[in-house]
Amino acid sequence: MIEQQKGQDPGPAWTTRLRRAGIAAFLVGFLATLAFFAFFPWLPHVIDWGAILVSLIVGGLAQRGCRYWITRTAKGKTERR
Repeated sequence: MIEQQKGQDPGPAWTTRLRRAGIAAFLVGFLATLAFFAFFPWLPHVIDWGAILVSLIVGGLAQRGCRYWITRTAKGKTERR
């Protein structure tokens, strides 16, 4: 119990929540970037390898950002208690 309050052992529920949020953020970033390349009028409506690579990079950045935001928020909540 004391370990959970200090944040040293987050437990399986925390890691599952963090993993699901990361997957959702990756998919949202990936699909939003692909939609940007596919549907905006000033771009050619072709998805090439460059668009796929940029979408993967944006999805990865969204995942890392989401995981950072969740852990920072959780640490802030535990410090206030």
